[in-house]
Amino acid sequence: MNYQQYYPVDVVNGPGTRATLFVSGCEHQCRGCYNQSTWDVRSGHLFDKAMEDNIIADLQDLRIVRRGLSLSGGDPLLPANLEGILALVKRVKAECPGKDIWLWTGYVWDELSDEQRAVLKYVDVLVDGKFEQNLADPSLPYRGSSNQVIRFL
Repeated sequence: MNYQQYYPVDVVNGPGTRATLFVSGCEHQCRGCYNQSTWDVRSGHLFDKAMEDNIIADLQDLRIVRRGLSLSGGDPLLPANLEGILALVKRVKAECPGKDIWLWTGYVWDELSDEQRAVLKYVDVLVDGKFEQNLADPSLPYRGSSNQVIRFL
């Protein structure tokens, strides 16, 4: 798995202060997407154990308390990303008690595979659905278009 960007301190992608990882790879390629640089699964940087360790350390850091981890992209539930994302969310839940995980995906709830649903066992909030430019609404919290659904799992 590759990632495009990691923000150790973020106050935009979910509630409170968070750590946010933008993974590489998205097959949806929504018109009007503001993260087009993340579409290519080969773009960005290799997500390795050192990067995973860095995220865990940031979530455990008491100097800047983070509410949790946000996963976006690209698409964290792209099949090519599932192995890396599953390992990360399992580790966050095991080593960072009390931290929540938010995940954004272009896939919709009713169409998720068993492998994608396995990741969601560790996710607290899912924002699902493709970005639809004709339904875009900048006033919506935590989503770009009105078709996207915030699901508290």
